[in-house]
Amino acid sequence: MNEILLIKLQRGIEAKIISISGGRFASKRLADLGLTPGTKIKVLRRAPFFGPVEIEVRGSKLVLGRGLSAKILVKINEN
Repeated sequence: MNEILLIKLQRGIEAKIISISGGRFASKRLADLGLTPGTKIKVLRRAPFFGPVEIEVRGSKLVLGRGLSAKILVKINEN
């Protein structure tokens, strides 16, 4: 079904957020950033050695720490 955690998504791949795990704090923080189920994202860069993940969402660039990135389940767009 091509579902994967955002933290494992490769650079240049586009996907849609399926769900967000974690508590209210994580869900609220991500919602405040515009990251909710159904949102389309693209991975721009993954820093090495457990660094952050840079994504593009609605034309804006965001950098997420690995902890938050590991809470986001996405479905890879099939082009």
